Amino acid sequence: MQQRLVTGLAAAFALMTAILGVAGIVYSPALLILAVVFGAVTYLLYYQASGRMLDRIYRSVERKAATGATERNRGGFGAGPREEWTPPRQEQRRQARQQTARERVQQARQRRRAGGGQRRRRTNAVQQRSGPTVREAAQILGVGPDADESAIKQAYRSRIKDVHPDADDGDEEEFKRVQAAYERLTD
Repeated sequence: MQQRLVTGLAAAFALMTAILGVAGIVYSPALLILAVVFGAVTYLLYYQASGRMLDRIYRSVERKAATGATERNRGGFGAGPREEWTPPRQEQRRQARQQTARERVQQARQRRRAGGGQRRRRTNAVQQRSGPTVREAAQILGVGPDADESAIKQAYRSRIKDVHPDADDGDEEEFKRVQAAYERLTD
């Protein structure tokens, strides 16, 4: 996402550079100076987005470590890169981002299972056993057992309007069944 943002900024600055360049030629040469500044910013943003800047920094650090420059400049206390270390490449960075995303999803699932999420589960085992099963709840709401939360919510809202006790055709028992079904599918 960060790379997309930087690429978008580079494109915006490139557009501004082109506009200022044309305006500088047509109206005032002073605008050409501003166009040159915007062009430099565009180049730096593109350089960062393409990953070349990071690679150049890694090569510079490796070169300094290989020549011993870190020891001379830091009095021998600089660690520098290890020999077995290789700088992450584009694919390795993408895999690392995907791995952290998977870990975040797993942590969120664990929090929800442990009751640390926004929804709280009933602690009374008797209450959990009472009420419809997942399959029965899905039938009551008219959704599939593997429906996502938005489909369940939409089905619940349309069904609850029909059976609400305050409605003309309302049925209190059916209302309770629909509520229990919704709770079963969202817990």
